Amino acid sequence: MSAVDREALRDTAKYLRRARPVDPDEIFEYLPDQPHPAVVRRALREEAYDLGLFERDDGTFVPANDDPVDPPGWQPSAFPERYAHAFEDLLVERFGREWATGDSGDELRDVIRRMKEDYYRGRDVEYDADAALGYGVYHLPDFYAAVGYVLDTLAERGLLPRQLRVLDVGAGVGGPMLGVHDYLPDDALVDYHAVEPSANADVFDRLADETRRNVRTTTHRTTAEAFDPESVGAVDLVLFGNVLSELDDPEAVVETYLDAMADDGACVLLAPADLNTSTQLRSVERSVAPPDGDVTVYAPDLRLWPGEEPSDRGWSFDDRPALETPGFQRRLDDAADRRHDEEPGAFCNTDVKFSYAVLRTDGERRVPIVASGERHAKLANSEAHVTDRVNLLAVKLSQNLASGDANPLFKVGDGSERLEHYAVLTGESSLNRDLSEAPYGAVLQFENVLVLWNDDEGAYNLVCEKETVVDALVP
Repeated sequence: MSAVDREALRDTAKYLRRARPVDPDEIFEYLPDQPHPAVVRRALREEAYDLGLFERDDGTFVPANDDPVDPPGWQPSAFPERYAHAFEDLLVERFGREWATGDSGDELRDVIRRMKEDYYRGRDVEYDADAALGYGVYHLPDFYAAVGYVLDTLAERGLLPRQLRVLDVGAGVGGPMLGVHDYLPDDALVDYHAVEPSANADVFDRLADETRRNVRTTTHRTTAEAFDPESVGAVDLVLFGNVLSELDDPEAVVETYLDAMADDGACVLLAPADLNTSTQLRSVERSVAPPDGDVTVYAPDLRLWPGEEPSDRGWSFDDRPALETPGFQRRLDDAADRRHDEEPGAFCNTDVKFSYAVLRTDGERRVPIVASGERHAKLANSEAHVTDRVNLLAVKLSQNLASGDANPLFKVGDGSERLEHYAVLTGESSLNRDLSEAPYGAVLQFENVLVLWNDDEGAYNLVCEKETVVDALVP
């Protein structure tokens, strides 16, 4: 088959797209040497994103929809079966149909045990073929779900383009990739680049085969440090999905990739909710987005006081509805010969708890509200307000952290805090119901809240009694 003159192909497609669908069975006649239509189709697919062409089911190409993505009402109840089946096929190919039992099951469970311990201890995690599959068993579902909730923060303001170039740094086995795919509408045109040096890339590539024809993935099997992010063109969404803890110098890497972002692009940092990875994410966020810099924290940890930045521990995470237990997790767990300290469910992971930050370089913030010194107390000055009742502005940075019958407790911040602040609901009323009901990331206005020091926790409590007013200014 003859090669395609790409310049002639692009010129012809640009001309015809104004008049009618671009059909490979037609335009091959307009090209030098008249290459076979199948060759033309393949070349068009490779050029489609840069030409802004969307391939229809009939094989013709039309101009892509350039409207921003509308929030789809993301709240998955389960990891989709088609992805679960594709992933389990990989387990069967490597270990046989009884993969969850015998030596293979023991190996996968040991992988998960080591992975949990390594994350807890802050140690490096290495992935060979078996480790990649064990990682997928445990983390595919929750990473899939988490990324969609983060994308909501962009889509709700019309800041997620339907024609989207994604750079997924440390793409792993593909959980975030599948979540991005299912979040986007069917008419989205996506150029998805995954940077993944380990055996995880083999799982990623297999799962990428399950995506739509207009979501085109390219896997770069190299490290984040060695890859040149500018080689793919201006990026609309840079995604660091659960990889910051595995980088030697995450701040430097994030800064490099921010430079490759489109002027109106966004960078998402995503991490598990555990103390080490969550606080490290917040440390990276604060390092690359200082008050006097060009990078803005778009969400959720807003700087409500211009020129200020927080310096508390920064352990903040969202908590969304849990998923149903996928069959591959249940099979591995049911076949376990448990250790003395392991409960049923030790190899199931359906909680959707995650920390995240969205960074931008165009000055956009999810909520443009700022605090006023005339109306609001600054959390940086809480020591001076202990036992006082004050008014303040803060972001809700947790769901209810209390257990049992204890008073509901919520982490809050205004971007100036030096130590942790927790809003404690001691008397619920119609005046303060927004504290409980507002979602994570909401901006809340407090009136008549009592500031107390909690010596046991080394933190400030903002006591909300029945007379305290809490209004969600922006949900």
